[in-house]
Amino acid sequence: MIKKFLIERCSWILLFLFTQLLFLFITYIDSTIPVSAVLYINFLSLIIFLIFLAVRYNKETPFYRSLNEWDGSLDLAGIAEAGTPFEKIVEKSITEQTERQKRIYGENRIALEQERDDLLSWIHEVKTPMTAMHLMIERLEDEKMKARLTYEWLRIHLLLDQQLHQKRISFIENDLHVERIALEPLIFKEIKSLQSWCMQKGIGFEVDLEADEVLSDEKWLAFIMRQLLTNAVKYSDAADISIRSRTENEQTVIEVQDFGRGIDPKDLPRIFEKGFTSTTRPDQAATGMGLYLANKAAESLLIQIQVKSKPGAGTTFTLIFPKQNEFVNLTRM
Repeated sequence: MIKKFLIERCSWILLFLFTQLLFLFITYIDSTIPVSAVLYINFLSLIIFLIFLAVRYNKETPFYRSLNEWDGSLDLAGIAEAGTPFEKIVEKSITEQTERQKRIYGENRIALEQERDDLLSWIHEVKTPMTAMHLMIERLEDEKMKARLTYEWLRIHLLLDQQLHQKRISFIENDLHVERIALEPLIFKEIKSLQSWCMQKGIGFEVDLEADEVLSDEKWLAFIMRQLLTNAVKYSDAADISIRSRTENEQTVIEVQDFGRGIDPKDLPRIFEKGFTSTTRPDQAATGMGLYLANKAAESLLIQIQVKSKPGAGTTFTLIFPKQNEFVNLTRM
């Protein structure tokens, strides 16, 4: 800050030096003026000027120092009170812009919440005909047609569910309810929802739950598991999917392993990016949102997602849950 202050007051310093040199020059050309007296005056002037700079530095920099340390948020409490007229002009400009940004932010948030509520309402309305359609499909006698329609119905159902959670995830902090969750009923419920698809593809499940409980939010954990299982079923054929849980270092670990086509190594670092789909085998029906949303939800639940994959050998997704004392921060949300 001292360097910036000196650069800002460079014109003052140059003017002072110029006047001192002018006095010395006049003394040089006028022999009647004592040199010692002028040097004494120059010395006193220098001391006074340095004291003046120190006083001005302590008076002028607090406001700009606080402005420099300000994080640019809409909270102006950290900015020091303006003292000089120019500081007041800056403060007034910042205050007006901040108030304008607060107003725009509030309007945008209201519009976003309204859009979210409208979409959620629409999704819930669509679920009624979807349920009726499912009942009609179940009554079909043509098993081949029934299987095909059930698969297409399931795709629509999963896309609606994904869209529902995509709109909710922006407000996930207000939607968390951390409690002890029994893993077996949660996982079996998600497996059952994919049953018709799995039967069509000849896929079974091997479930081994050494750790039978976990501390988390049931609704969002179910969504994460749904995305991982959907992904495993989608890219597997006629092979079992393994779901295991265990406890390591006071942390619950869940693994979802499939033996499908796997993920190309160059795609692996990008699978959690929004809208990313495979570069080696593009799937036109893929949205690239499932793993992105699962990862976003996992971050809010303090869950780490690790991925290991080998092309042609399958993929393993690992969920590492936080230790119980780490949920203190989460439950304060």
